[in-house]
Amino acid sequence: MSVRDKSGVAIKKLRRSQSLLAMMMVTAMELASAEQAAIDFDIPAQPLAAALDSLAKSSNTKLIYADSLVQNLQADALKGKLTVQQALQKLLTKNNLQYEQVGDGVIAVKKVSAAKAKTVKDDSVFELGEVSVTDQQEGGKLTSRDIATSVDVMYADKIADQNVLNAYDLYHRMPGVQITQYGQGITTGKLSFRGFNGEGRVNAVKLLIDGIPSNSNTGNMEFIDSLFPLDIESIEVVRGTNDPRYGLHAIAGSTNITTSEGGSYVKGRVSYGSFNTHEVQSGLGYEKDGFSQNYAISYRASDGYREHSDSEKNSFSGKWAFTPDNKKFKVGLSVRWSDANAEEPGYLTYQEQLLSQTRSLARNATDGGKRQMGQVSTYLDVNLTDELFWSTKAYSSNWKDERFVKFEPAFQQTERQRDETQYGAMTSLTYHPEINWLDDFSLETGFDFQQQENQYQQYRTIDRVRSRLVGGVPTFNPSTYTRNDESWGFLNYGGYVQAVIKPTRWLKITPGYRADAIDSDGLINRATGTAVHFPVNDYGMIHQPKIGAVITPIDGYSLYGNWGRTFQIGLGAATFRNAQAASLRPSINDGWEVGVKLQPVDWVEGRIAYWQQIASNEVSRNLNSNDATYLGSTSRQGVDVEVKVNPVEAVSVWAAYSLQEAKIKEAGVFVVDNYEYRVGNSIVNTPNYLFSAGIDYQITPALKSSLWTSGQGNVFVDQANAAGEYGEYALLNLDLGYQVTKHVDVQFQAKNLTNTQRDYVWYDETYIGANRQPLFSPADGIAFYGAVNMRYDL
Repeated sequence: MSVRDKSGVAIKKLRRSQSLLAMMMVTAMELASAEQAAIDFDIPAQPLAAALDSLAKSSNTKLIYADSLVQNLQADALKGKLTVQQALQKLLTKNNLQYEQVGDGVIAVKKVSAAKAKTVKDDSVFELGEVSVTDQQEGGKLTSRDIATSVDVMYADKIADQNVLNAYDLYHRMPGVQITQYGQGITTGKLSFRGFNGEGRVNAVKLLIDGIPSNSNTGNMEFIDSLFPLDIESIEVVRGTNDPRYGLHAIAGSTNITTSEGGSYVKGRVSYGSFNTHEVQSGLGYEKDGFSQNYAISYRASDGYREHSDSEKNSFSGKWAFTPDNKKFKVGLSVRWSDANAEEPGYLTYQEQLLSQTRSLARNATDGGKRQMGQVSTYLDVNLTDELFWSTKAYSSNWKDERFVKFEPAFQQTERQRDETQYGAMTSLTYHPEINWLDDFSLETGFDFQQQENQYQQYRTIDRVRSRLVGGVPTFNPSTYTRNDESWGFLNYGGYVQAVIKPTRWLKITPGYRADAIDSDGLINRATGTAVHFPVNDYGMIHQPKIGAVITPIDGYSLYGNWGRTFQIGLGAATFRNAQAASLRPSINDGWEVGVKLQPVDWVEGRIAYWQQIASNEVSRNLNSNDATYLGSTSRQGVDVEVKVNPVEAVSVWAAYSLQEAKIKEAGVFVVDNYEYRVGNSIVNTPNYLFSAGIDYQITPALKSSLWTSGQGNVFVDQANAAGEYGEYALLNLDLGYQVTKHVDVQFQAKNLTNTQRDYVWYDETYIGANRQPLFSPADGIAFYGAVNMRYDL
């Protein structure tokens, strides 16, 4: 570690006859005078190292610090009459740094001590990894930390070194998150939590990328596939019904993926591993005079674990932002694009998968697809006054899928085309006054809308040629091979208000309210050759009151609780009125949670919560069509336990366990296709437990290791709960990293060390007779990867 002496002090030469005591007294008096006297500072916003240099020269103060400590950190403008102590406080606090007098007249800059950094605040946030400056919220907008609900955040040091085929795999480390891996080409996988179906029948999680809504029309999360780990700064999961900021798709909560912004650097990663998997990731950032630009270009290709599983993916992103010296506003633009092509190995019957987990059969020889995604967004944040903050975002995104798939051996291959365009905006105004009789107070109100233009076509095909077998003979008449030809517009708009009230230091109350509305000109279905119009269900105004509280009677112990309402509507064709039924009302989810976050000592942190959600009129997508099943009333409940232990500086142990159940409470009143649920049945594809745990060990200053596991319990795959339970697994993974030089490190990763067999199992009640059977998609076996990482800070 190099240490710099930033000194503007001219140390006076003292006569040799002066005593040692007099010398010490003079030095102490000069330091005290420098610290206590108010100085007129005028230091512009700039890198922290330069700001500290200016402060030292302006105040004749001697500062010492490590280069690496302030590298890539930024300082706000410093203006006004301040003591050195006050000036240092303003420059350092934002960057999680502190100062301390050391030696004779010397002030050292260093990290905030562990005791101060880990003090439990009045929130319910649980973090994995090291918090960087770019992860800290700027501006006055309320965040998930202001909401009294279970929040988990994972930072870049736990993300960037992971070898994953798709970014949703990163959620394996997140507590209480269910990962469903389809393993079928461009149809990669999904995530869910709080007892909601993990395969996409009920998409209950709002996806945001850099705060931009990124679900598709059905609530799926295809846009996750456009991200690569090296570009991700943090992943946040907000669970529960208490967050008023988001409406559509936020039935169980939300997740926000934050990508790189700001800083000056060049970084890259090259990896190679099992199944001929090779990957190149790169990133470039440059920031000067308030203007920042960030770029990421990445490529990944693999032969896949199974036969006929070749895939490749490209991704590009660019971000530009500007902040003036006075920090009055920040404006930014972001562009993201991704292209993927992949073969599909297909589903296996029970007997077929017993013979080989890696095989792909001749019936799936032409299965596969391609996906293109693009997103453009812009934002403007303005500090209107010291107490008033305005934030607004606007965006447009497009997603196109072309997929050829044959699910069941007895049926034909189908071609599925999806083309969705979304555009929308979000705006909020945050008021944060100082009120003498309150410890703290904030009030935020916001409005958002999203307009969609959607198309969905499905055709019967033979080896990718549109045709239908009739009596064993192909026919090429569109009226016979067309299954779906649908187009529809969709508009969701809503607003919210959220207050954060702290009557005392130990009590925080968070009342909120949200209202949403759904509108559309209707769905047009041309499958028969004649356009048939279906009007949108009359959902009315959907009211969602919320309230939460956090009590922190003593430092290290926070008790939190909340109650809130979220909603679900039918998606795809289910948004619109079926001729057999009256207009359907929205599904209303009422949920509550109570929990405690505790940190009895600096090196132990934990959180435990009990939660419940009751829903009316729940709607479940049929995965093999654009239709839906109406489940009726459902009940979900569970317990989440998380713990983190750092017994010594080099060792960190973490674990999370979620026990949950999802049941039918009352049968649905409207039946489409088959309905075989009974009161008390478990909802399909919802495991009764989830877990993740690991131990991180810094073996030497250059060598680190992580041994970690994740898994889940069995699930029922059919509505009647009669076709068996599948899906239980526990994976063991090992990560090793070695810092070769300051700028280069190498990594080794072993995934699924025990070669555990696991499958995604699909069962479709719309099939009849012998065709109704579990279908298996095996996941990867044991795999090994190596990587070289490089980073230079400019």
